[in-house]
Amino acid sequence: MTTAKAVASKQDERTLRREIEALGPWFQNLTIGGVQTAPDHFLGDYPAFKFARFADALPRDLSGKSVLDIGCNAGFYAIEMKRRGAAEVVGIDSDERYLAQARFAADALGFPDIRFEQLSVYDVGRLGRRFDLVIFMGVLYHLRHPLLALDLIREHVAGELMLFQTMQQGSADILQVPEDHPFHLPGTTRPPTYFDNPAYPRMHFIERRFAHDWTNWWAPNAACSQAMLRAAGFTIAAQPEEEVYLCRTAPVPYGDWMGSAAVYPAMPAMGEEA
Repeated sequence: MTTAKAVASKQDERTLRREIEALGPWFQNLTIGGVQTAPDHFLGDYPAFKFARFADALPRDLSGKSVLDIGCNAGFYAIEMKRRGAAEVVGIDSDERYLAQARFAADALGFPDIRFEQLSVYDVGRLGRRFDLVIFMGVLYHLRHPLLALDLIREHVAGELMLFQTMQQGSADILQVPEDHPFHLPGTTRPPTYFDNPAYPRMHFIERRFAHDWTNWWAPNAACSQAMLRAAGFTIAAQPEEEVYLCRTAPVPYGDWMGSAAVYPAMPAMGEEA
């Protein structure tokens, strides 16, 4: 015999499903009240299955720590960091639909104090402070100006740690390049050969679409990902997965010579034409 409690539970689940569907489509599959937000995701239970591969690289206890999740999407990583006891978690994204999903998910899962803001990675300086942990995953290859984004993160918001991930293509080998590159091989007029080596740091530019997505602009090889991180002022503390790096802040190379590594484009004054 069906009880009144069971009927009410079914009604609650139907209401929850309607609310989730109204916020869709979802890219991140979260489980809220027994309902999955993207059960038919083409990658499977994403990003939970991926996070399981490198979750141990992060501190289990984040008590008293602050976390910034850049490109937070529906808030999966922001919520996971709150589950680890982070005192403050801020998620930013440029897409208001993702932010609406994130606010709904965080509230429904009992973490209403996570703050979500519509903000581009290029505008992180507006936050006006640093965070103990910055999460910058699945964003770099969607950006027109990837190194600028890393420079801005290092200059404005990265306090101690950064969890970084990017799509990589090409060789996984790392070529040990010289500190200084000559124009020619010694005693010749021939160019050095390491630029032809697949393991040389290389950023592949995608002019049109990759995997049917026109926002996939870049695909670094492994050597390029690591070199860009170092150039922006990060050291790689761990690489728990092929495309995932746990980094610590470090001095910016040539920082004493060039000052700020981040270049800010000139903007027209109020009332002026661009």
